[in-house]
Amino acid sequence: LRKAIAKSGLHQLPCQPSTSSLSKTDPEAHIRSTVDWTDSAVYGDHIWFETNASGDYCYVGEQHCIAKSVSRKKCAACKIVAHSICIEQLEKINFRCKPSFRESGSRNIREPIVVRHHWVHRRRQEGKCKQCGKGFQQKFAFHSKEIVAISCSWCKQAYHNKVSCFMLQQIEESCPIGAHAALIVPPTWIVRIRRQQSSMKSSKKKKRTSFKRKSSKKGAEWKPFIIRPIPSPLMKPLVVFVNPKSGGNQGTKILQSFMWYLNPRQVFDLSQGGPKEGLELYRKVHNLRILACGGDGTVGWILSCLDEQTLNPKPPVAVLPLGTGNDLARTLNWGGGYTDEPLSKILSHVEDGTVVQLDRWNLKVEPNPSAGSEVDEQQTDKLPLDVFNNYFSLGFDAGVTLEFHESRGKVDNQINNKLEKTAFSDFLMGNSKDLSKHIKVVCDGTDLTSKVQDLKLQCLVFLNIPRYCAGTTPWGNPSDHHDFEPQRHDDGYIEVIGFTMTSLATLQVGGHGERLNQCREVTLTTTKPLAVQVDGEPCRLAPSVIHISLRNQANMIQKTKRRTSLPHLNDQQPVPERLRIRVSRIGMTDYEMLHYDKDKLRQSSIPLGLIVVPGDSDLETCREHIQRLQEVRLGEDAGRAINRYVESTGSSRLTPSHKTNSELSHFFICVISLDVLGPDGLRLQVLCPCGSVLAPDSPALKRTVVRCWF
Repeated sequence: LRKAIAKSGLHQLPCQPSTSSLSKTDPEAHIRSTVDWTDSAVYGDHIWFETNASGDYCYVGEQHCIAKSVSRKKCAACKIVAHSICIEQLEKINFRCKPSFRESGSRNIREPIVVRHHWVHRRRQEGKCKQCGKGFQQKFAFHSKEIVAISCSWCKQAYHNKVSCFMLQQIEESCPIGAHAALIVPPTWIVRIRRQQSSMKSSKKKKRTSFKRKSSKKGAEWKPFIIRPIPSPLMKPLVVFVNPKSGGNQGTKILQSFMWYLNPRQVFDLSQGGPKEGLELYRKVHNLRILACGGDGTVGWILSCLDEQTLNPKPPVAVLPLGTGNDLARTLNWGGGYTDEPLSKILSHVEDGTVVQLDRWNLKVEPNPSAGSEVDEQQTDKLPLDVFNNYFSLGFDAGVTLEFHESRGKVDNQINNKLEKTAFSDFLMGNSKDLSKHIKVVCDGTDLTSKVQDLKLQCLVFLNIPRYCAGTTPWGNPSDHHDFEPQRHDDGYIEVIGFTMTSLATLQVGGHGERLNQCREVTLTTTKPLAVQVDGEPCRLAPSVIHISLRNQANMIQKTKRRTSLPHLNDQQPVPERLRIRVSRIGMTDYEMLHYDKDKLRQSSIPLGLIVVPGDSDLETCREHIQRLQEVRLGEDAGRAINRYVESTGSSRLTPSHKTNSELSHFFICVISLDVLGPDGLRLQVLCPCGSVLAPDSPALKRTVVRCWF
């Protein structure tokens, strides 16, 4: 199989320069850790990262391996491991990485129209064989050199390394690209354009024409790669931007993982030039989606670049939070940080997420000519950002943030001491205590200055989203709004909130600030240098006149919340009053043979009885009813033990760790069917006992399996 894979069309290099000449002069010249977007990019080139994983042998094999104890590298795109000095030996076995682009068509080269599998031999493989359904377990797998599996780097299908599971004709089959095919940019879309060299036989007329055509595009530069998408309503191509500096070392690991799940050329490292190049490259792709991996600052950076691109419509942006505050990510249900959730699951959330709008606000700063002559050496007349997505604030909170930024270069304990001193000095010395005496606030023509002074506020926050300061809700709960509307991030209004030292301290325990106004425009005048912050970026601003106005609305992807056992408040369909559940039982031996076929499973089961439960019942209620049914039909001894385990069909097969194989023959499986008792035969959306919401005509509703150990 190794020879057949090496000879397959997938691993041939059409019109590619050999890298052997490079390896003779510099062994490290052909080892890349980033995607090559230049004209000299190698077709099927690997993307190598340092690895210390044990148990993975050098992929070139013992015959070609020339090192035993030197450092090893791992390809992020196909996950093979090789010694640094053995990488050039991969050409001897004719193994290349999964192709991420194609060459432009010509008379001699036929353009590929399908993506083919990229088969890789594996000594260790998780999951089960797609052919036989068995796992890849083996004795002494950690030290074994035997190849146990063959898997595709695109669709992740895996087979046992034997003829009964994997046949030669599968090598040249087209690849479905896997579970995330709607998000993956196929390599057939990304085309490398060779620079055309002018021929000596070309006429002067043609040369003049080409010169005029080139000069007609101002600032146009030749680029070796272009995107030629094939529009499809089912496709949602994704571009991933990763900030490796966010979240410690999480960014680098996530960057490598996305190269494995997706096409490496749709994953961009923001430390290598920012998002502009990637956005320009994919600007003509229909139904494009963007995933920003970083903090709220990374999201704002990408949104500002989208404004510069003037795309219409603008692609929606999802967030994988890697920063510290992540208030925007919390607002969009992406959470307060990344907690090693499988990236495959995150990609599914990005694909299924709902597109919502996010207000973005302009900040225009002008000098205040009527201010006093007080001079601060650290003051500036410009803000760090001229647009904000989350909040703009001034006063005590901005002062603490400013001192933290200025102390970042110091040792941790020095930073903590500095922060404590800053908070204490601000409170005693009145840096923010007299804030109300040095500002004037006008919201939609209404002067709020007197109200700010009466309340002796020491901090003002202009809030666009419900979250602030790492997840707190300064606007309060919806039931506490009284004279104000509930806060939204897409209504074109900004919330103005004031804080005293006391109310600011109670934020972390569920408190909220003083609600001042909801408005569309704000004019803020300061008469002395004050600490301000824009989406967490602080500065000490000179006396100024600040104008806040709506800039535009950005398209964002909001993660769809998982359904719970209770219906949502905005659900229009009523919950049925009762559910009739038919319960049957089947032996463990028959279940092991028939659990793949629900029809045969139902036919082989023995009817046990019928239970009736309320329409909003949860698992515990169903357990109690089934237990009482068992007590009647099978006796009290069996009924007491039934409450061991209940789960829905959608989960994996049951193999409790506390049970031995000899005991499994005494267990039975309960098969239940649901009938809806809707009023007057109305079509209802009901809540199954397992907690998933199903329509009445759903096959899963007509025949739902609940497994009960007893």
